[in-house]
Amino acid sequence: MRRVLILHGPNLQALGTREPEIYGRVTLDDVNARLGSLAKELDCEVEFFQSAHEGVLIDALYQARGRCHGVVFNPGGLTHTSVALRDAIAGAGLPTVEVHVSNPQSREAFRHGSLVSGVALGTVAGFGPDSYLLALRGLVARLEAHATRG
Repeated sequence: MRRVLILHGPNLQALGTREPEIYGRVTLDDVNARLGSLAKELDCEVEFFQSAHEGVLIDALYQARGRCHGVVFNPGGLTHTSVALRDAIAGAGLPTVEVHVSNPQSREAFRHGSLVSGVALGTVAGFGPDSYLLALRGLVARLEAHATRG
């Protein structure tokens, strides 16, 4: 059975209460519950981890090797600033889908660039909490396609 790490970066612990006009009122626990239900539908396992600390997120990526088949990752504001996080995604070698609840391209100019996108399998953004669900569906489909090819 495929196992996917759902990795949440800084400020996502405040989802549901932080700037609800941008991020909505769905909490991180709600997102994780929805992902858990979808994972059952997709016949995969998910594990969840959140940290506001860059180094802890980097450690989580490397620790997922050998245990997880892929990662759904919302790096939050580190998307735009962290070369180290980008290097960890590449170095861990796990297919990773970048996720954003809001659409960074429709926001402030400093949010338009992503250091993560270049090493991610794909990016899903702007669909609110459903971005996570779309990302998990896409990742699992890619993992299944890769497994059937060899």
